[in-house]
Amino acid sequence: MVLETISKIIKHQLPAYLKKLPLPETIGGFARLTVSEWLRLLPLLGILALLGYLTIRPFLPKKKKQRDSLINLKIQKENPKVVNEIDIEDLNSTNVCYCRCWRSKTFPVCDKSHLKHNELTGDNVGPLILKKKIL
Repeated sequence: MVLETISKIIKHQLPAYLKKLPLPETIGGFARLTVSEWLRLLPLLGILALLGYLTIRPFLPKKKKQRDSLINLKIQKENPKVVNEIDIEDLNSTNVCYCRCWRSKTFPVCDKSHLKHNELTGDNVGPLILKKKIL
């Protein structure tokens, strides 16, 4: 049933449609077409434009993957990496690193995901290091 319908469209309706189109003999003839004639040509021109685009699309330059956007927009941009150390006496371990890039798989603990982020974006974000003060 579906194939019969498609066959009917291709064999009968499409040629009849194309015969009724106001295609001019020359390029200059397009300038003399009326608005209603242009409107009748629009579906065909749209399909031809789509087919043309789909034909040349594989040869168009590929868009580069968009790099991750910067996280750190203004804090210590002159440094290659922003790292803050804070002495806290009540820590259970000697050093604890907390994530500031929001990409850590063990968030809030830093897993050094910022290294890949910094490489991709040119950002300079680093972990927050909490350090137990040794007396």
